[in-house]
Amino acid sequence: MAIAQKIAPHIPYLRRYARALTGSQKSGDAYVAAVIESLLTSPQSFNTEINPKVALYQVFTKLWRSLSVNRQKSGSTNFDHDIDSRLDIITPPARQAFLLLSIEDFSNEEAAAILDVSPKELDGLMAQAGREIAEQIATNILIIEDEPIIAMDIEHIVRSLGHEVAGIARTHNEAVALARKGGIGMVLADIQLADGSSGINAVNEILRNIELPVIFITAYPERLLTGERPEPTFLITKPFQPETVKAVISQALFFESAAHTLTRQSA
Repeated sequence: MAIAQKIAPHIPYLRRYARALTGSQKSGDAYVAAVIESLLTSPQSFNTEINPKVALYQVFTKLWRSLSVNRQKSGSTNFDHDIDSRLDIITPPARQAFLLLSIEDFSNEEAAAILDVSPKELDGLMAQAGREIAEQIATNILIIEDEPIIAMDIEHIVRSLGHEVAGIARTHNEAVALARKGGIGMVLADIQLADGSSGINAVNEILRNIELPVIFITAYPERLLTGERPEPTFLITKPFQPETVKAVISQALFFESAAHTLTRQSA
């Protein structure tokens, strides 16, 4: 199959990624056009032995690193402009890692290949993105978890990103009581709690009074992924990797904050 046929389905997604990196549709499209031109003149730069989308983004990354970046804004919607503004706080390599994993939905292995870094270096870039996001969107996080060791691990992860822990609840009632004190900006919740109560019910009760992002961290994801009711946007399966939790916390706060800004602008 010709290179043009292999990359055609992925060009719209590359345009989205390029726009997010450069800050404007015009600049992003110019980079994508340069990638296509590069492939026409130097087809050997395209790795035909791997996933075509990964190979395409690899070519883009090499081109991106070889040219100066124009991040002038032009012709974006309010929501796009707000995301662009927030991306500006993340330094370029970390921004690339954040976008590849959070928006483009590549696996860690694929993102590392695209950026030509080791898995450990990719984790470092995502941790950096998380810290830089937290500098702008730091919040108090309520942890609902009945296992003390796991709760301590999650608390360490939260604090390592620059956030504060509003409290650790082991039961439904403890969670609701802590939430009623106010001042929380996110909930990290297990499903099965110490007294047999439900973290799902606790979260639902909290959400009746306050709107905030929720991340479920559970060994029982099938209880949430039933298809019978609205399912959580952010779900982490136990046992978890600390870097996964860090990445999802940053994603949830980043996009939730951008969405709230759009709501305020539209009001």
